[in-house]
Parts: sequence; C-alpha cells; structure tokens
Amino acid sequence: MASATGIPEENPAIQGNGEDEPLLGRAGDASQQDGNGIGYNFVLGEGFIHLCLKLGESTAIIAQAGIWLLTATVWASVFIHPLSLFSAHPVRLHLPPKQRSYSTNHHPPPKLLNSAGILLTTQAILVLQPTHAPKQKRTGTYIHSALNGTSILTLLAGLIVIEYNKISHAGTHFESPHAILGLITYIVFLIQAIVGITQYYTPSLYGGEGKAKSVWKYHRMSGYVLLVLSFATVAAATQTGFNKMLLHIKLWPVIVTAVITLVGILPRIKKQKLGL
Repeated sequence: MASATGIPEENPAIQGNGEDEPLLGRAGDASQQDGNGIGYNFVLGEGFIHLCLKLGESTAIIAQAGIWLLTATVWASVFIHPLSLFSAHPVRLHLPPKQRSYSTNHHPPPKLLNSAGILLTTQAILVLQPTHAPKQKRTGTYIHSALNGTSILTLLAGLIVIEYNKISHAGTHFESPHAILGLITYIVFLIQAIVGITQYYTPSLYGGEGKAKSVWKYHRMSGYVLLVLSFATVAAATQTGFNKMLLHIKLWPVIVTAVITLVGILPRIKKQKLGL
C-alpha cells in the first residue's frame, strides 16, 4: 500500500515544501521525523504554537488536554451520582421524585460510551496527521483504522443502549436538538468509516488506486467536520432535561474544552492533503 500514499520518501521538513506544510506554520512543522516512533504523533505539533505561543512542538498536547478534560467532565458527572452502570435502571433511592422520572427514562452508559468514542476518534486523527513517508503513513493508517474501528463499536454500543432504554420505557425518539444531532452524527460516523476502510483497503471498489486516492481529501475534510459535529452534539446534550435535572454538566466547559481540542488539531492540518 506504500505506493497508494503518493508521498515522496524525502522528509518535506528538509525540502521546505510539499504535502507536509501545515495549515498554520512552516513546511515540516508537525511532521513525524525519521527515527521517531508513531506514538510521538499523539503529542507532536508546531505550527500555531511556533507562531503564536512560542512553546515549541506541542500543539497536539493542547488537543490532548482539551479532549481528556472534556471526557473527564462527562465521566465525573456520571460517576458522582448514584447511578448504576450495569442495571436496567439507574439507582434512584437518593433522588428527588422529579429527578427519579428522568433517571428511570435515561441511562448513563451512553454518556460514557459516546464520550469515549469521541476521545478515540480524536486520537485517530492525531496519530495520522504528522505522517508523510510511505512507511509512516502505512503504520499510521493501521492505527488510525484500529482506533476509529473501536470508536465506531463504542458509539454503536451507546446507540444500542439508548434505543433499548427508549423502547423499554416507551420513550420518545429524536425530538430534542441533541437527539437529532446525535442521529446525524451516528450516520456520518458510519459513512466516514465505510469510505475510509474501502478507499484504503479495497481501492478497486472505486475503479482503482488512482480514483480511490482522489477521494482521500474529502474523507479528511469530512473527518474534521465530523469532529466539530461531535462536539456540537455534546454541547446540545447539556441542554437536555436529563442533564439539567441529574448530571448538571455546564455548557461552558464543553465549549471551552472543544475549542482547546480544535486549537491543537486544526493547525496540524496539511493543506496539500486537503487539495488546497
């Protein structure tokens, strides 16, 4: 699959041009250097930091801080309440009557599963962004696929729990902005996964390797859009009755942590990979 990358063996950081110029920064910024392991990609990045904060190669660290803080916010809000993760209904003995009705018709596991899915997707983006040489891209793509595959399974599990709980309690479906955004996000995640897997592993479905490669930039673009859509869905979740009555996750931490994550990710985008 090395020939499918269309990336020269030379390091663009040395050449000073090529596919490895990030959206913000110089050619070679936020690039995986020869000799560095793939794990370095999870914290690699320059671009925006080099230009604005002068903190060196660390934009991915900002993204990691943002996404882990967002995940921790959701998980902490679930675990500090008397909710059972394994029973069909959350534990409600210590809740006021009105809150009991919300806890009966909602289930905490989807909050954990969905936030974990977004965390995994963010890691999948971070690990692949800095790759440029064929061997790096091949290794990065395998890890990207594994992380996103796990993310899809996690999100699917969350959806199943949601629907099971709705059906078992004769609940309403897809009425709130959060529910509608969530459904759209699930669908886009599935399409994104199908396109990503088929274009890389079975390019013949697109009429050959060359035609499959022409789809890559759209897959990359939609991946970033999907990440923003995921954050919007989490933000919308803070406005649901369940959250307001039980979890009490504020909107502002979600927005702040999402922005922090994007500040770390977006400067690492390689313009040429998007056809810019």
